Amino acid sequence: MDAKYKALFEELTLRSGVQLKNRVVMAPMTNFASNDDGTVSDSEVQYYRRRANGVGTVITACTYVTRNGKGFAGEFAGHTDEIIPSLRRLATAIKEQGARAVLQIFHGGRMCPPDLVDGDVVSASAIAAEQEGSVVPRALSDEEIQSIVRDFGETTRRAIEAGYDGVEIHGANGYLIQQFFSAHSNRRDDRWGGSLERRMAFPLAVVDEVQRVVAQHAKQPFLVGYRFSPEEPEAVGITMADTLKLLEALADKNLDYLHVSLMDFWSHPRRGVDDSRTRIEWILQTVGDRAPVIGVGSIHTADDAIKALNTGVPLIALGRELIVEPDWAQKVAEGRESEIKTTISKDDQERLLIPDPLWQAIINTPGWFPVV
Repeated sequence: MDAKYKALFEELTLRSGVQLKNRVVMAPMTNFASNDDGTVSDSEVQYYRRRANGVGTVITACTYVTRNGKGFAGEFAGHTDEIIPSLRRLATAIKEQGARAVLQIFHGGRMCPPDLVDGDVVSASAIAAEQEGSVVPRALSDEEIQSIVRDFGETTRRAIEAGYDGVEIHGANGYLIQQFFSAHSNRRDDRWGGSLERRMAFPLAVVDEVQRVVAQHAKQPFLVGYRFSPEEPEAVGITMADTLKLLEALADKNLDYLHVSLMDFWSHPRRGVDDSRTRIEWILQTVGDRAPVIGVGSIHTADDAIKALNTGVPLIALGRELIVEPDWAQKVAEGRESEIKTTISKDDQERLLIPDPLWQAIINTPGWFPVV
């Protein structure tokens, strides 16, 4: 290994006691390939196994905690005890390759396609997303909100029983947890909305419940992370200043990490704070040493990763890069970083063990992947 990349392969022990063998994380990415009954498919197991050998941690695609939280066709489930053997199968495949297995848990809220949730699309308020074809969701009652909080806890218990090393609470990318935090989607005037502080009530309640379940059920170290999107494009949506307030609260929750969702690691804020500094700089300043931050976004090469690590983030997540190059971490560790592939060809599906639905999305979405 080239000595300048050594920092990528240092171990890290998280607050929970979970030890990571290196600083490279497989980012959570939807692959649309689960079975119709919500169980993990053979092609998914092969896909994850192929990418788990080398990275320190694998964060799975999002897993719905409630029947009406399913956000994608081909998404695997976590909402019933009957699904535990399926969850265990994936955790085992990942851990056998030497990586930590983290289950990302979520509810899609108003972003759920009606046909996947029997037409019962729900959110904080009856406000549709600003996207073509979006439906007006049904506003959740106080009782339903409390029930969904408990559902996040129950899916965490199933993850523990299935052998995962942790869960990541998906509070990003416009899904239900973010919908409660956003002034665009949350127009409530009860304890779950109105002021910025009350819009934080649902995200923080989910964190508290997940941590309560971990304390009650985990017999060995089990991590809890939280993923967030720093801003929204809508005029009354989340600003960078809003997110820094949320991070202040999350950083005091003894979480194992905070995982920002970005397309570009080096991007700058839209509004709310001084835009001469990057979002990562603002996040690191706010969080300080209270929780590790996972950085992500257009990190392709080993040099990109080290440059990102040098900002102070202790963990780097790779998404599309690990689809294109499953051996990314091994090649850097073995001094073969010059062999890392950064493009994908139309003949690569079988070699890369990419499930059919994800492959079709890659090939038929211009600009998403560097297809040559």
